[in-house]
Formats: sequence, structure tokens, C-alpha cells
Amino acid sequence: MISLNIDEIKELIPHRDPFLFVDSCNIEKEGEHGISFKKFSEKEYFFKGHFPDNPIVPGVIIVEAMAQTAGIVVSYKLRSYNEKSVLFMSVNKAKFRKPILPNYNVSFEVKFLNRVKDVYKFSGICSYNNSKVSEAEFSAMITYK
Repeated sequence: MISLNIDEIKELIPHRDPFLFVDSCNIEKEGEHGISFKKFSEKEYFFKGHFPDNPIVPGVIIVEAMAQTAGIVVSYKLRSYNEKSVLFMSVNKAKFRKPILPNYNVSFEVKFLNRVKDVYKFSGICSYNNSKVSEAEFSAMITYK
């Protein structure tokens, strides 16, 4: 297992505050399997509007965090290629079972499903307290400059 901190993650993907939704990441198998972690502070920008009296992490943020985790897992394997981009392409089978509230520590586990040319497909699960709260399948394309 390879453990990455926030600075190492920033070397792999271009996302930055306020749109980086991963604090750390454990790569279980390069290019194929990883688990990232995030604590959603009550000060997150989106809680002001989603929803003011009942703050909940938006589903699109959860899916984005899963996709960022997959981007880290693939980018770590391809780290010898300096100038590359990971571009989100699709999301399927998204399910949201329970809300994620402020100050929750969550994990995002992703597993490689398949690859066709430069398009990678992953499945992802978001968990809180060892309980699955959401899941999705998604794909992204790796482009090289």
C-alpha cells in the first residue's frame, strides 16, 4: 500500500481548494484500487446553499470525490508522464442511500472496471462509519499534451 498526503495528491491531479475533495489517499494497487479520505468541515462553501438549515454534502460532490480518487490512482501509475489530464466523461448507476453531514469523516473506495484506449472506467463507494452511503460507476479519459 502507498499512502499519499495532500501535497503528494496535488502533484498528481490539478484540483485545488475549493474543489479538491480528498485529504489523503491509500493506493492499494497502482492504477486499479485506492481509498481516499475526506473530512467535510462545517465551513465547506457549499453548505451555505445546500441547505442553510440542513447542510448536506451534494451528491455531485460525492461523485466528484470518487472521480478524483480514481484520478489519483491512475495518475500515480502514469506519474512518469509529466503533462497529462484526467477528464471526467460519464457517471452511471449513482445511488445515494444516506446523507453526509458536516464534520463526517468519509472514505471513497474506487476499483478499476475496464479500459478502452485512454478511457478508464471505475466503480466507487462512499462510506461513513463502515457503512455504504453512496455508489457510482464513472469513466474518465487520460489525455497527454
